[in-house]
Amino acid sequence: MQELRLLLGVMVAACTSAAGIVAMRRFALALGLVDRPDQRKQHLGEVPLVGGLAIFTGMLAGAVCYGVFDGFERSLLGTAAVLALLGALDDRFGLSVRDRLLIQTIAILTVIASTGVYIHTLGHIFGHDVVLGWLGVPMTVLAVIGLVNAFNMMDGIDGLAGSLTLVSIAAVILFASPTPLRGVIMLLALLAAATLPYLVVNLGFVGGKVFLGDAGSTLIGYLLAWVLIRLSQMPETHLSPVDVLWCVALPVLDTLAVMYRRMRAGQSPFKPDRGHIHHILQGAGLGPRATLAALVVLAVGLASIGAIVSGVAHSAGVNLAVFCLILGVYMTTVMRLWLRQEAHRQSGLDPQRGIGAKAISTGAGRSAVPADLVAQGGEGRGRAAGHKTGAYRAAEQPDHR
Repeated sequence: MQELRLLLGVMVAACTSAAGIVAMRRFALALGLVDRPDQRKQHLGEVPLVGGLAIFTGMLAGAVCYGVFDGFERSLLGTAAVLALLGALDDRFGLSVRDRLLIQTIAILTVIASTGVYIHTLGHIFGHDVVLGWLGVPMTVLAVIGLVNAFNMMDGIDGLAGSLTLVSIAAVILFASPTPLRGVIMLLALLAAATLPYLVVNLGFVGGKVFLGDAGSTLIGYLLAWVLIRLSQMPETHLSPVDVLWCVALPVLDTLAVMYRRMRAGQSPFKPDRGHIHHILQGAGLGPRATLAALVVLAVGLASIGAIVSGVAHSAGVNLAVFCLILGVYMTTVMRLWLRQEAHRQSGLDPQRGIGAKAISTGAGRSAVPADLVAQGGEGRGRAAGHKTGAYRAAEQPDHR
Protein backbone atom coordinates (compact mmCIF):
# COMPACT_ATOMS: atom_id res chain seq x y z
CA MET A 1 0.00 0.00 0.00
CA GLN A 2 2.80 2.41 0.89
CA GLU A 3 4.64 1.56 -2.35
CA LEU A 4 1.51 2.42 -4.34
CA ARG A 5 1.18 5.72 -2.50
CA LEU A 6 4.85 6.47 -3.21
CA LEU A 7 4.39 5.76 -6.92
CA LEU A 8 1.28 7.94 -7.06
CA GLY A 9 3.05 10.79 -5.28
CA VAL A 10 5.96 10.66 -7.73
CA MET A 11 3.61 10.70 -10.73
CA VAL A 12 1.65 13.63 -9.30
CA ALA A 13 4.90 15.55 -8.68
CA ALA A 14 6.10 15.07 -12.26
CA CYS A 15 2.75 15.94 -13.84
CA THR A 16 2.20 18.98 -11.64
CA SER A 17 5.70 20.26 -12.35
CA ALA A 18 5.13 19.92 -16.10
CA ALA A 19 1.77 21.67 -15.87
CA GLY A 20 3.33 24.39 -13.71
CA ILE A 21 5.97 25.11 -16.34
CA VAL A 22 3.34 25.48 -19.05
CA ALA A 23 1.09 27.68 -16.91
CA MET A 24 3.74 29.89 -15.31
CA ARG A 25 5.61 30.43 -18.55
CA ARG A 26 2.57 32.28 -19.92
CA PHE A 27 2.53 34.77 -17.05
CA ALA A 28 6.29 35.10 -16.53
CA LEU A 29 6.63 38.30 -18.57
CA ALA A 30 3.68 39.98 -16.87
CA LEU A 31 5.10 39.06 -13.45
CA GLY A 32 8.59 40.20 -14.38
CA LEU A 33 10.03 36.71 -13.88
CA VAL A 34 12.20 36.75 -16.99
CA ASP A 35 15.93 36.81 -17.61
CA ARG A 36 16.97 39.45 -20.15
CA PRO A 37 20.30 39.40 -22.01
CA ASP A 38 22.87 42.07 -21.23
CA GLN A 39 26.66 42.40 -21.24
CA ARG A 40 27.04 39.33 -19.04
CA LYS A 41 23.98 37.37 -20.13
CA GLN A 42 24.54 35.91 -23.56
CA HIS A 43 21.29 34.04 -24.17
CA LEU A 44 18.80 35.16 -26.78
CA GLY A 45 15.56 36.87 -25.84
CA GLU A 46 13.65 36.98 -22.57
CA VAL A 47 13.64 33.56 -20.88
CA PRO A 48 11.12 32.79 -18.09
CA LEU A 49 12.61 32.18 -14.63
CA VAL A 50 9.90 29.76 -13.51
CA GLY A 51 11.66 26.38 -13.45
CA GLY A 52 12.29 26.44 -9.71
CA LEU A 53 8.73 27.48 -8.87
CA ALA A 54 7.37 24.67 -11.04
CA ILE A 55 9.65 22.14 -9.33
CA PHE A 56 8.49 23.21 -5.88
CA THR A 57 4.84 23.19 -6.94
CA GLY A 58 5.28 19.62 -8.19
CA MET A 59 7.02 18.57 -5.00
CA LEU A 60 4.31 20.08 -2.83
CA ALA A 61 1.53 18.39 -4.80
CA GLY A 62 3.32 15.04 -4.58
CA ALA A 63 3.89 15.50 -0.85
CA VAL A 64 0.20 16.21 -0.26
CA CYS A 65 -0.70 13.10 -2.24
CA TYR A 66 1.80 10.93 -0.34
CA GLY A 67 0.83 12.38 3.03
CA VAL A 68 3.06 10.24 5.31
CA PHE A 69 5.60 12.69 6.76
CA ASP A 70 6.84 13.38 10.26
CA GLY A 71 7.68 16.71 11.87
CA PHE A 72 11.07 17.06 10.20
CA GLU A 73 9.76 16.69 6.65
CA ARG A 74 6.87 19.06 7.33
CA SER A 75 9.20 21.66 8.82
CA LEU A 76 11.56 21.27 5.88
CA LEU A 77 8.80 21.71 3.30
CA GLY A 78 7.41 24.73 5.14
CA THR A 79 10.74 26.57 5.28
CA ALA A 80 11.54 25.51 1.70
CA ALA A 81 8.30 27.20 0.60
CA VAL A 82 9.45 30.42 2.25
CA LEU A 83 12.86 30.26 0.55
CA ALA A 84 11.37 29.41 -2.86
CA LEU A 85 9.14 32.46 -2.57
CA LEU A 86 12.12 34.50 -1.45
CA GLY A 87 14.05 33.35 -4.51
CA ALA A 88 11.19 34.33 -6.79
CA LEU A 89 11.05 37.79 -5.21
CA ASP A 90 14.79 38.10 -5.75
CA ASP A 91 14.37 37.11 -9.39
CA ARG A 92 11.80 39.87 -9.73
CA PHE A 93 13.08 42.70 -7.57
CA GLY A 94 16.62 41.92 -6.45
CA LEU A 95 16.95 41.62 -2.68
CA SER A 96 19.95 42.65 -0.63
CA VAL A 97 22.56 40.14 0.47
CA ARG A 98 21.82 40.93 4.11
CA ASP A 99 18.10 40.30 3.77
CA ARG A 100 18.57 37.00 1.97
CA LEU A 101 21.20 35.79 4.41
CA LEU A 102 19.02 36.76 7.35
CA ILE A 103 15.93 34.96 6.06
CA GLN A 104 17.90 31.84 5.11
CA THR A 105 19.47 31.74 8.56
CA ILE A 106 16.07 32.13 10.22
CA ALA A 107 14.70 29.28 8.10
CA ILE A 108 17.59 27.00 9.07
CA LEU A 109 17.32 27.86 12.77
CA THR A 110 13.58 27.23 12.57
CA VAL A 111 14.19 23.68 11.39
CA ILE A 112 16.79 23.13 14.13
CA ALA A 113 14.55 24.54 16.86
CA SER A 114 11.43 22.64 15.78
CA THR A 115 13.06 19.26 15.05
CA GLY A 116 16.35 19.12 16.95
CA VAL A 117 18.15 18.04 13.76
CA TYR A 118 21.59 19.53 13.15
CA ILE A 119 25.20 18.43 12.67
CA HIS A 120 26.10 17.23 16.14
CA THR A 121 28.86 14.80 15.11
CA LEU A 122 31.30 14.31 12.22
CA GLY A 123 31.58 10.60 12.97
CA HIS A 124 34.42 8.34 14.09
CA ILE A 125 37.56 9.69 12.40
CA PHE A 126 41.01 8.15 12.99
CA GLY A 127 39.93 6.56 16.25
CA HIS A 128 38.14 9.59 17.68
CA ASP A 129 34.46 10.49 17.86
CA VAL A 130 34.29 14.07 16.62
CA VAL A 131 31.36 15.54 18.57
CA LEU A 132 30.62 19.21 17.88
CA GLY A 133 28.24 20.08 20.69
CA TRP A 134 26.87 23.61 20.38
CA LEU A 135 29.28 24.31 17.51
CA GLY A 136 27.09 22.05 15.41
CA VAL A 137 24.43 24.75 15.12
CA PRO A 138 26.57 27.40 13.36
CA MET A 139 28.21 24.65 11.31
CA THR A 140 24.77 23.53 10.15
CA VAL A 141 23.90 27.08 9.13
CA LEU A 142 27.16 27.39 7.16
CA ALA A 143 26.76 23.96 5.57
CA VAL A 144 23.22 24.59 4.33
CA ILE A 145 23.96 28.09 3.00
CA GLY A 146 27.20 26.80 1.50
CA LEU A 147 25.47 24.04 -0.46
CA VAL A 148 22.79 26.47 -1.65
CA ASN A 149 25.59 28.69 -2.97
CA ALA A 150 27.44 25.72 -4.49
CA PHE A 151 24.46 24.60 -6.56
CA ASN A 152 23.81 28.17 -7.59
CA MET A 153 27.38 28.51 -8.84
CA MET A 154 27.04 25.28 -10.82
CA ASP A 155 23.91 26.56 -12.56
CA GLY A 156 25.97 27.79 -15.50
CA ILE A 157 24.88 25.87 -18.59
CA ASP A 158 21.61 24.33 -19.67
CA GLY A 159 20.77 21.17 -17.78
CA LEU A 160 23.76 21.19 -15.41
CA ALA A 161 22.10 22.04 -12.08
CA GLY A 162 19.17 19.70 -12.76
CA SER A 163 21.41 16.85 -13.85
CA LEU A 164 23.68 17.22 -10.82
CA THR A 165 20.56 17.17 -8.64
CA LEU A 166 19.61 13.76 -10.04
CA VAL A 167 23.17 12.47 -9.60
CA SER A 168 23.23 13.63 -5.96
CA ILE A 169 19.86 12.02 -5.25
CA ALA A 170 21.04 8.72 -6.76
CA ALA A 171 24.24 8.93 -4.68
CA VAL A 172 22.30 9.54 -1.46
CA ILE A 173 20.12 6.50 -2.10
CA LEU A 174 23.22 4.43 -2.94
CA PHE A 175 25.01 5.36 0.28
CA ALA A 176 22.00 5.37 2.61
CA SER A 177 20.20 2.25 1.38
CA PRO A 178 18.56 0.49 3.09
CA THR A 179 17.10 3.10 5.42
CA PRO A 180 13.90 3.17 7.48
CA LEU A 181 13.55 6.94 7.04
CA ARG A 182 11.11 6.59 4.18
CA GLY A 183 9.82 10.15 4.52
CA VAL A 184 13.24 11.66 3.77
CA ILE A 185 13.82 9.30 0.85
CA MET A 186 10.35 10.17 -0.45
CA LEU A 187 11.29 13.86 -0.46
CA LEU A 188 14.25 12.99 -2.68
CA ALA A 189 12.00 10.97 -4.98
CA LEU A 190 9.58 13.89 -5.27
CA LEU A 191 12.44 16.30 -5.99
CA ALA A 192 13.78 14.02 -8.73
CA ALA A 193 10.34 13.54 -10.31
CA ALA A 194 9.60 17.28 -10.28
CA THR A 195 13.03 18.08 -11.76
CA LEU A 196 12.65 15.81 -14.81
CA PRO A 197 10.06 17.97 -16.67
CA TYR A 198 12.20 21.06 -16.04
CA LEU A 199 15.25 19.32 -17.52
CA VAL A 200 13.33 18.30 -20.63
CA VAL A 201 12.23 21.91 -21.22
CA ASN A 202 15.50 23.54 -20.17
CA LEU A 203 17.45 21.39 -22.61
CA GLY A 204 15.11 22.40 -25.42
CA PHE A 205 13.53 19.01 -26.10
CA VAL A 206 9.97 20.32 -25.66
CA GLY A 207 8.47 23.80 -25.84
CA GLY A 208 10.19 27.11 -25.14
CA LYS A 209 13.16 27.26 -22.82
CA VAL A 210 12.83 28.15 -19.15
CA PHE A 211 15.53 28.78 -16.57
CA LEU A 212 15.74 27.59 -12.98
CA GLY A 213 15.90 30.99 -11.31
CA ASP A 214 17.03 31.78 -7.78
CA ALA A 215 13.96 29.99 -6.46
CA GLY A 216 15.12 26.74 -8.03
CA SER A 217 18.80 26.79 -7.10
CA THR A 218 17.91 27.79 -3.53
CA LEU A 219 15.31 25.03 -3.27
CA ILE A 220 17.63 22.31 -4.59
CA GLY A 221 20.60 23.23 -2.41
CA TYR A 222 18.43 23.69 0.67
CA LEU A 223 16.58 20.37 0.38
CA LEU A 224 19.68 18.33 -0.46
CA ALA A 225 21.65 19.89 2.39
CA TRP A 226 18.98 19.09 4.98
CA VAL A 227 18.34 15.56 3.73
CA LEU A 228 22.08 14.82 3.88
CA ILE A 229 22.30 16.24 7.40
CA ARG A 230 19.28 14.25 8.54
CA LEU A 231 20.53 10.95 7.15
CA SER A 232 24.14 11.41 8.28
CA GLN A 233 23.14 12.13 11.89
CA MET A 234 20.91 9.07 12.34
CA PRO A 235 22.62 5.87 13.54
CA GLU A 236 20.13 3.62 11.72
CA THR A 237 21.28 4.83 8.30
CA HIS A 238 24.41 3.80 6.40
CA LEU A 239 25.29 7.35 5.32
CA SER A 240 28.18 8.69 7.39
CA PRO A 241 28.99 12.41 7.68
CA VAL A 242 32.02 11.88 5.41
CA ASP A 243 29.91 10.07 2.79
CA VAL A 244 27.88 13.27 2.50
CA LEU A 245 30.83 14.93 0.74
CA TRP A 246 30.78 12.32 -2.04
CA CYS A 247 27.06 12.78 -2.68
CA VAL A 248 27.59 16.42 -3.67
CA ALA A 249 31.26 16.14 -4.60
CA LEU A 250 31.39 18.11 -7.85
CA PRO A 251 29.55 21.25 -6.62
CA VAL A 252 31.65 21.21 -3.42
CA LEU A 253 34.97 20.64 -5.21
CA ASP A 254 34.32 23.34 -7.80
CA THR A 255 33.16 25.92 -5.26
CA LEU A 256 36.21 25.34 -3.05
CA ALA A 257 38.57 25.42 -6.04
CA VAL A 258 37.13 28.68 -7.39
CA MET A 259 37.27 30.37 -4.00
CA TYR A 260 40.84 29.19 -3.39
CA ARG A 261 42.00 30.45 -6.79
CA ARG A 262 40.44 33.86 -6.23
CA MET A 263 41.92 34.26 -2.76
CA ARG A 264 45.34 33.15 -4.00
CA ALA A 265 45.13 35.91 -6.60
CA GLY A 266 44.37 38.43 -3.87
CA GLN A 267 40.72 38.77 -4.89
CA SER A 268 37.49 38.29 -3.03
CA PRO A 269 36.51 34.59 -3.07
CA PHE A 270 33.11 35.74 -4.36
CA LYS A 271 34.37 37.97 -7.17
CA PRO A 272 32.58 36.89 -10.37
CA ASP A 273 34.55 35.38 -13.22
CA ARG A 274 34.31 32.62 -15.80
CA GLY A 275 36.51 30.23 -13.88
CA HIS A 276 34.05 27.48 -12.97
CA ILE A 277 34.64 24.02 -14.38
CA HIS A 278 31.90 24.40 -17.01
CA HIS A 279 33.49 27.62 -18.24
CA ILE A 280 36.92 26.00 -18.38
CA LEU A 281 35.68 23.01 -20.37
CA GLN A 282 33.97 25.31 -22.84
CA GLY A 283 37.13 27.38 -23.04
CA ALA A 284 38.96 24.19 -23.98
CA GLY A 285 36.68 23.85 -26.99
CA LEU A 286 33.85 21.62 -25.76
CA GLY A 287 30.32 22.52 -26.79
CA PRO A 288 27.54 22.98 -24.23
CA ARG A 289 26.15 19.45 -24.58
CA ALA A 290 29.61 17.87 -24.48
CA THR A 291 30.42 19.93 -21.38
CA LEU A 292 27.19 18.81 -19.73
CA ALA A 293 27.89 15.15 -20.53
CA ALA A 294 31.48 15.39 -19.26
CA LEU A 295 30.44 16.94 -15.95
CA VAL A 296 27.65 14.45 -15.36
CA VAL A 297 30.12 11.61 -15.97
CA LEU A 298 32.59 13.29 -13.59
CA ALA A 299 29.92 13.66 -10.88
CA VAL A 300 28.90 10.01 -11.26
CA GLY A 301 32.55 8.97 -11.16
CA LEU A 302 33.23 10.89 -7.95
CA ALA A 303 30.21 9.36 -6.22
CA SER A 304 31.30 5.92 -7.39
CA ILE A 305 34.81 6.43 -6.02
CA GLY A 306 33.33 7.44 -2.69
CA ALA A 307 31.11 4.36 -2.60
CA ILE A 308 34.06 2.07 -3.38
CA VAL A 309 36.33 3.67 -0.77
CA SER A 310 33.57 3.60 1.84
CA GLY A 311 32.81 -0.05 1.12
CA VAL A 312 36.42 -1.26 1.03
CA ALA A 313 38.10 0.83 3.74
CA HIS A 314 35.28 0.88 6.32
CA SER A 315 37.07 3.89 7.81
CA ALA A 316 35.77 7.44 7.88
CA GLY A 317 39.34 8.71 8.25
CA VAL A 318 40.54 6.97 5.09
CA ASN A 319 37.40 8.10 3.30
CA LEU A 320 38.05 11.71 4.28
CA ALA A 321 41.73 11.45 3.31
CA VAL A 322 40.83 10.20 -0.19
CA PHE A 323 38.33 13.02 -0.63
CA CYS A 324 40.95 15.60 0.41
CA LEU A 325 43.44 14.03 -2.02
CA ILE A 326 40.96 14.32 -4.88
CA LEU A 327 40.22 17.89 -3.81
CA GLY A 328 43.92 18.71 -4.10
CA VAL A 329 44.19 17.11 -7.53
CA TYR A 330 41.05 18.89 -8.71
CA MET A 331 42.26 22.28 -7.47
CA THR A 332 45.67 21.87 -9.09
CA THR A 333 44.27 20.73 -12.43
CA VAL A 334 41.59 23.40 -12.64
CA MET A 335 44.07 26.10 -11.59
CA ARG A 336 46.50 25.17 -14.36
CA LEU A 337 43.80 25.05 -17.01
CA TRP A 338 42.43 28.40 -15.87
CA LEU A 339 45.86 30.09 -15.94
CA ARG A 340 46.56 28.67 -19.40
CA GLN A 341 43.25 29.95 -20.74
CA GLU A 342 43.79 33.34 -19.12
CA ALA A 343 47.17 33.59 -20.86
CA HIS A 344 45.49 32.78 -24.18
CA ARG A 345 42.79 35.37 -23.58
CA GLN A 346 45.29 38.10 -22.70
CA SER A 347 47.31 37.36 -25.82
CA GLY A 348 44.20 37.47 -28.01
CA LEU A 349 44.13 33.72 -28.58
CA ASP A 350 41.03 32.84 -26.58
CA PRO A 351 40.31 29.18 -27.41
CA GLN A 352 36.58 29.89 -27.27
CA ARG A 353 36.71 32.70 -29.80
CA GLY A 354 39.77 31.88 -31.86
CA ILE A 355 42.36 34.27 -33.29
CA GLY A 356 39.77 37.01 -33.79
CA ALA A 357 39.17 37.51 -30.08
CA LYS A 358 41.42 40.56 -29.92
CA ALA A 359 39.68 42.18 -32.83
CA ILE A 360 36.30 41.67 -31.17
CA SER A 361 37.51 43.06 -27.86
CA THR A 362 38.92 46.20 -29.51
CA GLY A 363 35.76 46.94 -31.48
CA ALA A 364 34.49 49.73 -29.25
CA GLY A 365 30.80 50.35 -29.47
CA ARG A 366 29.97 47.03 -31.13
CA SER A 367 26.99 45.25 -29.63
CA ALA A 368 27.18 42.01 -31.59
CA VAL A 369 27.60 38.81 -29.60
CA PRO A 370 30.20 36.35 -30.94
CA ALA A 371 28.54 33.65 -32.98
CA ASP A 372 29.91 30.82 -30.87
CA LEU A 373 28.36 32.31 -27.73
CA VAL A 374 25.02 32.76 -29.43
CA ALA A 375 25.12 29.13 -30.50
CA GLN A 376 25.57 28.06 -26.91
CA GLY A 377 22.02 29.13 -26.16
CA GLY A 378 23.00 31.33 -23.26
CA GLU A 379 25.99 29.70 -21.59
CA GLY A 380 27.88 32.00 -19.31
CA ARG A 381 24.87 34.16 -18.61
CA GLY A 382 25.15 36.08 -15.34
CA ARG A 383 22.68 38.04 -13.27
CA ALA A 384 22.71 41.79 -12.88
CA ALA A 385 24.80 43.13 -10.02
CA GLY A 386 23.12 42.72 -6.67
CA HIS A 387 20.97 39.86 -7.94
CA LYS A 388 22.27 36.62 -6.45
CA THR A 389 21.10 33.47 -4.74
CA GLY A 390 22.49 32.71 -1.30
CA ALA A 391 24.61 34.74 1.04
CA TYR A 392 26.96 35.89 -1.70
CA ARG A 393 24.50 36.89 -4.39
CA ALA A 394 25.97 40.32 -5.05
CA ALA A 395 29.43 38.94 -5.71
CA GLU A 396 28.88 35.78 -7.73
CA GLN A 397 26.69 36.17 -10.83
CA PRO A 398 25.85 32.72 -12.21
CA ASP A 399 23.36 31.50 -14.74
CA HIS A 400 19.84 30.65 -13.54
CA ARG A 401 18.71 27.81 -15.73
